[in-house]
Amino acid sequence: MIYITRKASFNAAHKLARTDWDDDKNSEVYGKCANPNWHGHNYWLYVTVKGEVNPETGFLVDLKWLKEVMNNYVVDKVDHKNLNLDVDFMKGKLASTENLAIEIWKQLEAPIAESGAVLHCVKIYETENNFVEYFG
Repeated sequence: MIYITRKASFNAAHKLARTDWDDDKNSEVYGKCANPNWHGHNYWLYVTVKGEVNPETGFLVDLKWLKEVMNNYVVDKVDHKNLNLDVDFMKGKLASTENLAIEIWKQLEAPIAESGAVLHCVKIYETENNFVEYFG
């Protein structure tokens, strides 16, 4: 079993706020992240796949192909977007980094499986100090 990771970056805005809570409750729970005028991050996305090396190619997956999958299914949809308003797979979901990781997993799992590899981990750095890992 071998693991390989591809890294990508994107910039996006979001707001943490529940629509069923008033502004005071959202501010109490989410602090500055509930700013009514949004806030943004420079995100780093790491996608790790696992499987067996193809003896013919020497690859688990072609990293150029993995980059294209990540771009087509995720990065192109989120980069320079508002996660709450512009991203189809985040509609109706609280735009926390935890939920973002889960939803990115859902976008990538099937196309990666079609390659014969297995999605192992989605890791997202929201800041240099905060990151989320999701293993499905």
